[in-house]
Amino acid sequence: MSLEITQRDLTEWGSAGLVFVSGAMTGHYAAAGMDATQWLGAAIAVLGSVAVAVAVRVWRPKGAAVKAGD
Repeated sequence: MSLEITQRDLTEWGSAGLVFVSGAMTGHYAAAGMDATQWLGAAIAVLGSVAVAVAVRVWRPKGAAVKAGD
């Protein structure tokens, strides 16, 4: 069994990690106490990371072949 890590795998896992880290940091600082401005910044950070994750999975490079199961 060979393990082949592609650029697509790295971008998908990287964007998922970005969502996890931004959510975890938001939760940590929310527990410590945040004001309204900090809540707004945290919400934008989480929504931005989710947007990156969706874009990575939805937008394909031009000419990219779609494999079965994708």
